[in-house]
Amino acid sequence: MGHSNVNLAALIGSRICHDLISPIGAINNGLELLGMSGGTAGPELDLIQESVGNASARIRFFRIAFGAAGEQMMGRAEVMSILDDMMSGGRLTVAWGPIDPQPRGEVRMSFLALQCLENAMPYGGRIEISQEDGKWLLHGHADKLNIDKDLWEVLGSPDAPADLRPAQVQFALLPIIAADAGRSITTEIAETQIKVLF
Repeated sequence: MGHSNVNLAALIGSRICHDLISPIGAINNGLELLGMSGGTAGPELDLIQESVGNASARIRFFRIAFGAAGEQMMGRAEVMSILDDMMSGGRLTVAWGPIDPQPRGEVRMSFLALQCLENAMPYGGRIEISQEDGKWLLHGHADKLNIDKDLWEVLGSPDAPADLRPAQVQFALLPIIAADAGRSITTEIAETQIKVLF
């Protein structure tokens, strides 16, 4: 996929997320107003609120991971808010290490790498994200990993296989974006630990 195609795909991702976040926010506001007006609370309303919150969290995450990166910086509080909301109620916990604001493009790469680790940790675990001297490390710990070796080899190649599924797109996108940033992706896989470095 050429550089211009990646940029076009990022713009499409940004547009989709931008257009979806507004109606989802409106639904959430409507639910809050319903609750304040004494509307009947119950499991149905709880399910709707939970679903809207989950959709909003995913869109915020996807907007960074798959949208146009831009030049702006992202503060720790913003990144942690997105990660906390995204992982809420799930089996994975994520620890964001960087204290200082980080360039959105680097946060984007870390989010894509996080999705790669998620793929290998379907039974849960902990992912620690750190950055030192411009180098990023995502370190996953789990009692049990599920590694598709062919899929993880995609991170070392600029050419994605034709049979890649939509849920695996991060494996094809991360090495392309990293190469554009002058970085390469390396991985270390053990029985209960997995690392992605760039």
